[in-house]
Amino acid sequence: MSEWLPNNYEIPSEPPKYLRWGQGDNVFRVMTRPIVGYEWWEDKTPNRVKVKADVPKEVWNNGQAPKHFWAMVVYNPADDCFQVCEITQKTIQEAVKSLASDPDWGDPTGYDIVVTRKGEDLNTEYTIRAKPKKALPDVVKKRYKEFHCDLNALYSGDDPFAVEVADAEENEELPF
Repeated sequence: MSEWLPNNYEIPSEPPKYLRWGQGDNVFRVMTRPIVGYEWWEDKTPNRVKVKADVPKEVWNNGQAPKHFWAMVVYNPADDCFQVCEITQKTIQEAVKSLASDPDWGDPTGYDIVVTRKGEDLNTEYTIRAKPKKALPDVVKKRYKEFHCDLNALYSGDDPFAVEVADAEENEELPF
């Protein structure tokens, strides 16, 4: 066997920058307030605007219905990383909004949320539940202070992770 690469070498893998709903339980902790708006896709590229009135007439004329979206930074404990979580599913939006409005739960930065996905395509169902409130580990809080992501870059089609550190807005004050 060739010694071109070290024995037992494995190509490192990076977790994705965006949270995707896999089958079964998807656990995350909301880290920021969401940005909201409307999105549609053209040539496999998302387009996003803050208000529905800014959706071009051509989109409506082509029979597309823009989806209302939320986008926020979340902590994904399964991959031990921060990701952008975009929520377009109304059932998930309603459930998270209900939790955030409930005086017993409140601000979702204080507890983990579990989105359980079952099924595929048009037969996909989501259930949402909150885990008991608990503080994030200090190491995660420290890493978040050093993490940079400009969600507003989504409105212009830019990469929210490509923002130069000097130009990035400071992270919101940690809510925990």
